[in-house]
Amino acid sequence: PYYVDVNQNLFLQASLYSTDLNLIVFVDTCVASPDPSDFRKMSYELIRRGCVKDPTYSSYYSPRSSVARFSFKAFSFAKQYPSVYLQCELVVCRYGDYSSRCYQGCVTRLKRNSGS
Repeated sequence: PYYVDVNQNLFLQASLYSTDLNLIVFVDTCVASPDPSDFRKMSYELIRRGCVKDPTYSSYYSPRSSVARFSFKAFSFAKQYPSVYLQCELVVCRYGDYSSRCYQGCVTRLKRNSGS
């Protein structure tokens, strides 16, 4: 566990360890929950499909493309939950593959007409 006060900046880093230096890491989704086994019922989205949902979320430059750095302000799920758990989905792509998910950024899904 990592202990922080509410509204304290929490800095995170995700690193990819590989001998292939042409890979990059992209933070696609991060969701917080008071229940480590359920990130659907009571959850809070920090970032979803590359779209920032929390106004305190920030991404940071990294000198290595195999490292993703980001931060957000710590928060609580009311007083009845003493802990908050974080689950993040990261995408690994080939550096320079501009058609890959890593280079698409924020992706919003368009709804299809039921007749199509």
